[in-house]
Amino acid sequence: MNNEEAIRYRYLAVRDHMDERRRRIFAAAEARVYGIVTVSRATGIARSTIGRGLKDLKSPELLTGVVRRKGAGRRCRSDEDPTLIEDFRALVEPATMGDPMRPLLWVSKSWAKLSTALKAMGHDVSASTIPKLLDKIGYRRQVNRKTREGGNHPDRDAQFEHINAQVLRFQDHGEPAVSVDTKKKELIGDFKNAGSDYRPEGCADQVRVHDFKDKNLGKAVPHGIYDISANEGWVTVGVDHDTAEFAVNSLRCWWQRMGQARYPQGSSLLITVDGGGSNGSTVRLWKRELQAFADETELAVTVCHYPPGTSKWNKIEHKMFCFITQNWRGKPLTSRMAVVELIGSTTTTKGLTIRCELDTRLYEKAIKVTETEMNGLNIERHEFHPEWNYTIRPRLITNQPKEALIDA
Repeated sequence: MNNEEAIRYRYLAVRDHMDERRRRIFAAAEARVYGIVTVSRATGIARSTIGRGLKDLKSPELLTGVVRRKGAGRRCRSDEDPTLIEDFRALVEPATMGDPMRPLLWVSKSWAKLSTALKAMGHDVSASTIPKLLDKIGYRRQVNRKTREGGNHPDRDAQFEHINAQVLRFQDHGEPAVSVDTKKKELIGDFKNAGSDYRPEGCADQVRVHDFKDKNLGKAVPHGIYDISANEGWVTVGVDHDTAEFAVNSLRCWWQRMGQARYPQGSSLLITVDGGGSNGSTVRLWKRELQAFADETELAVTVCHYPPGTSKWNKIEHKMFCFITQNWRGKPLTSRMAVVELIGSTTTTKGLTIRCELDTRLYEKAIKVTETEMNGLNIERHEFHPEWNYTIRPRLITNQPKEALIDA
């Protein structure tokens, strides 16, 4: 290692821990031994700066707490150009996004393009100056933040309280209360799945570049039922359309495979569910299929829909679906059975268990439910928001008295 390399090694080791004055004094001390030219080449510090450092070493009593001399350093560009800040603010102001007369569109806010746009407006500004200008007007890089939930219904909080009261009452009576929803549809095949997983270095799964549905494999439609009291889940993986028939059939499978065994004396069922989709509050087929389910099981089915724009508050979203997503992150869903197995293997430290089955049935879309069929439903609407809260009772009860049912 020659002298220049040794100086550079020592300088780089301490450079980030020193201010400007300490750097020039360090360089001056090295220059006393190796010379100004050698030290300047090794550190990149100007010879004039090293010369000032030698003066500081020669007269240390003249050193003060001020790092730079008064007036040292280049003046701020905004001080030299009085209209720069206002023109720059107008350039990046969010309120003017989309103005066709602006020289720069909102999609092009890189430092280089902001600099180019300012130069076109008559300002001599380099790209390296842009972050200083952004800091001066109080701008920082921001990510999108999910906070808006759509329309805020005036009775939103009251509906949440109503749902909570219903759940507590059913739990007090030992009756099942479930959260129901359809998870995001998933492409089947060697497609990229969000997230990452541990694998040997350099052995990442190879997946397709484009996410076009494979006509032979299709999509998976996971529909879930989460038992709020038992912390147990059921997922039916469909291969066709997400219809009300499919949703209620998933509920039927849960009752036959899990619910009936856990609640052998159950006479009522509470379903908390979103206000839209295949189980929406205005979907006639949803109510007709629930009536058929109630007739088969002799359960009084109470349904409480979440208010508009609040689907993410549904219990199943953050008690079950999020853990399924974590369980298969970074794994291509290469087959329907892979989806079933990954869902069925999902567990948590709080004791969540999930059973999963494949439903290969085909479900017809756009089924019309007539007014006559609707009038034949044994549906009792609650006093509070009857469009969101209602109970569908069995039309034929043979094994249990009606008094055993929980009144809405």
